[in-house]
Amino acid sequence: MSLLLPLHGIGGRQDLPVPFGLAVGGAGVAIALSFVVLGLAWRNPKYRGNKSGIPLPDAITRTVDSAGFRWFVRLVGLAIFLYAMVALLFGVDRLTNPIFGFIYILVWVGLVPISLVLGPVWRTLNPLRTIHLLLSKALRQPPSQGFFTLPKWLGLWPAALGIFAFTWLELVAPDRATQPVLQAWLALYVVIMLFGAILFGDRWFSTADPFEVYATLMSRLSPWGRRDDGKLVIRRPLENLDGLKAQPGLVGMVAALLGSTAYDGFSNSTAWIGWAQNTDYSMTTLGTLALLAFILFVLVTYSSATLLAGRLSDSSRTALPGLFAHSVVPIAFGYVVAHYLTLLILEGQRTLIYLSDPLSNGANIFGTGLLGLNTDITNHSTTISVIQVLAVVSGHLMGVVSAHDRAVALFPRHKALAGQLPLLIVMVGYTIGGLLLLFSA
Repeated sequence: MSLLLPLHGIGGRQDLPVPFGLAVGGAGVAIALSFVVLGLAWRNPKYRGNKSGIPLPDAITRTVDSAGFRWFVRLVGLAIFLYAMVALLFGVDRLTNPIFGFIYILVWVGLVPISLVLGPVWRTLNPLRTIHLLLSKALRQPPSQGFFTLPKWLGLWPAALGIFAFTWLELVAPDRATQPVLQAWLALYVVIMLFGAILFGDRWFSTADPFEVYATLMSRLSPWGRRDDGKLVIRRPLENLDGLKAQPGLVGMVAALLGSTAYDGFSNSTAWIGWAQNTDYSMTTLGTLALLAFILFVLVTYSSATLLAGRLSDSSRTALPGLFAHSVVPIAFGYVVAHYLTLLILEGQRTLIYLSDPLSNGANIFGTGLLGLNTDITNHSTTISVIQVLAVVSGHLMGVVSAHDRAVALFPRHKALAGQLPLLIVMVGYTIGGLLLLFSA
């Protein structure tokens, strides 16, 4: 997103309070040591997934599940969506148009903190779900009813493809910060989502909408969840994560999230930019191939590691990549925080200011245009660098813990530790590679 938002990634390796090599080496050692400690002290599975949690008061569950509350949330999401569409369709084609920051920052990046704080709220906020629900009510048919049954083998593959399509738009597409390009992409997205919901029912959103699936995965790291008996509960985030069910396309989805974020860091490096500009190929072609390469690299290395883990532990399950995919979610979360923290804080403010004038004509609907942009964060580059390193390392540590708990649940006890070695090696590689990409600019 460097052409659109040049303030992304404030701070370089010289800002680190410790030598860069020591930070990378220390991160790898920390994850390796955590593996040893877990192997000695964590010999039985401790997480119970969706069976666990402390129930919230019944009054809270009734309120959240009430039709009135849900319609209030739906209408809020729909109103925000329609307001943004005014900027998309009628605003001026320049960077002061808030639609660019609304899509690339408030929606794409903002989904992470929203999902962490509020849980899987996007499923209700999703304006396309609301539009489909209103259409279904107008036609007097259940929203779950479609003309065809959604094949089980399809799983999350449509959403994984959607993540690739959006990150290609955000990071590779030429003229991505122009109104016609964004209009074309969003029009295609809306048509595919609504047409799919008509054909297959509203389950289409939970399997094909990249934003909803992305938000749902990240909400697994929140303390809020729903128990198997339907009660709203509060539980440990990693226990919440343990409740994520393996399904077709889940590995592809997490690979798309992690690989695309890694490519974002790589595409901003001076080495890549210098090399790409001196070749005879277009930046669009090179960027597309590189984005695909990063996603495929994560997909292949992770899948190979889990399958090798099965061989080392005498487990012949071909479903192992899906059963361990939940452990990649906190790694992706750490990458998102590290890469987009400054972007969300700085350009998020700018977008909110621009939203007061959706047509970019000098009007101030809410008066927020009178507010100044607070850039104090630029004075704390060392703090930002520390947060970035901690985000990457913490995400990987959570991934190691999640993978270990799943391994002792699936593998024979005497081979559970050895079976985890391939996945540990891959995770350490991801950690070191993530830090190298983060501070390579």
